[in-house]
Order: sequence, then structure tokens, then C-alpha cells
Amino acid sequence: MIKIGFNVLAWTADVSDKVLPTVDRLKKIGYDGVECFIGSPDANAYRRFGDHAHALGLETTAVTVMDKDTNPADPSATVRAKALDRIKWAIDRTHGMHSKVLCGPFHSAHANFSRNAPQEQEYQWSAEVLHTAGEYAAQANITLALEALNRFECYLCNTMNQLKYLVLTADHPRVKAMYDTHHSNIEEKKIATALDTIAPVLHHVHISENDRGTPGSGHVLWDETYSALAKINYEGWLTIEAFSRNDPDFANAINVWREYDKPWDIAEKGYAFIKQMCQVHGLK
Repeated sequence: MIKIGFNVLAWTADVSDKVLPTVDRLKKIGYDGVECFIGSPDANAYRRFGDHAHALGLETTAVTVMDKDTNPADPSATVRAKALDRIKWAIDRTHGMHSKVLCGPFHSAHANFSRNAPQEQEYQWSAEVLHTAGEYAAQANITLALEALNRFECYLCNTMNQLKYLVLTADHPRVKAMYDTHHSNIEEKKIATALDTIAPVLHHVHISENDRGTPGSGHVLWDETYSALAKINYEGWLTIEAFSRNDPDFANAINVWREYDKPWDIAEKGYAFIKQMCQVHGLK
């Protein structure tokens, strides 16, 4: 069954009681769930966020990233151990908010480059960390959904071919893949081929326009995307991930330098767009 979610990163990377009214309004629009960024040290904030969402009948999903000091693909065993600890920490926060999905590009450090093409040994190092993280996630009934990013944010996994290879190398039933329409718009030759490639391990989907604004307002090949999702019989989350400068620290960290659309316009028009596209292409 298709479920429609919205990531509150459009407003803030911080999870606190201040975001709860946003959750209320997303429920009124019709969303099935809300997604948030795992980064705050306050574990209780995630519990309150999850409790509040579930009291409204909303599910939750989570997203996180690693940095250069917690890089699963780092040559240093010490850094890789810190990476595993950080992923476990994120899994604990995810479990605390009643979520079953932790997604993101935590196979390697975000925006950290070796200035070389990805090496086989880096995939092996990352896969080892992810396999162990999968064992930990399984205890909480959480699935790790790894994300490929565009070449300007990551070098280890840019395409579905690379991502599938890493997931299969990690070799754990709780280590899966996610597909992001923004990154694929940059890196993939053919959307249908990319989704067919990742289909056997696909667990989560981010709906994101080429400029990170309102889905349907840009040049992402949406008909091809939804048609391909229907063809592979995708069932799961279609979660809008859009950005703004509402949270300057987060915006600066991901190079968001202008406003694309107002967050509530994205939420309202984006929900209607996903419903329309699902109906047109037979996704239920």
C-alpha cells in the first residue's frame, strides 16, 4: 500500500515541541506520516514527536547522515567504529519515535570526498559496518534504507547500480535501499532503468523536485517515475523531501541559498500532486 509522507526539514532540522503544530497541520492535509532528521541529542524530544504523531494516527520515518568523523567507509578502523556507534544511536532515536524506517546516505560521510573514484575496499568497509548495523536495527524492527546522492554531495553511491551493489554486499535483510527523485534526476540516464535496477532491494522513496521545491513544478520526469514505480509494484512510502532557508544552519550545511517555494505551499500542492499521479498510474 502506498503511504504519503512529508519531511519536516522543510521547516527545521531540529526536533522539539515547536514542530508539533506542524505535525497537526500535516495530518489535516491528509498525510499518512511525517519524517524528521535524527541529529538532536535530546532523546526525549524524539519520543514526544513520535508519541504526538501516533496519537494523531500518523506514522513516522526518520533520516540521518554521517560526517567525516563517523564515516563507515573510512580507512581508519577507529572512525568506522564511531560510525557504527553513531548509526546505532540514530537507530535508538528512530525506535524511540516508533518509526520502522531509518533512511539516508549513512553508507559514507556526507559531502566528504577522497578525490578518487570509489574503491572496492571502501564498499567492503561500509558494507561491514552496515551489516552489523542491520543486526542492531533488526532488534528494533527497523529497516535501514540507504540513499544514493548526487556527485556534489557524495562519491561512494551516486547511482542505483552502485547502491544496489553496496546493499547486496552488506548482505542483511534489514539493509535496503531508497530512491530519491532529486538525486536520480541528476545522475541516472533512464529513470525506468534505475528503478528496475533497485527494485529488488527498494524500501523507501523520496519525492523531491529538481530544485527542491514543490513536486510537479519543475522538470523531474514524473510520469516516467510513477509509471516505473507502478511497473515494479512498489508499495511503501512516497515522502516529500523539500528544503527552505527556515533553518539557516541546516540550509547552509546543504547549500540551500534561496527560497524555492513556501513550505506550506509545498506540503499542500505536493500532497495533491502525489495523489493525482498515483491515481493516473494505478499506484494504490
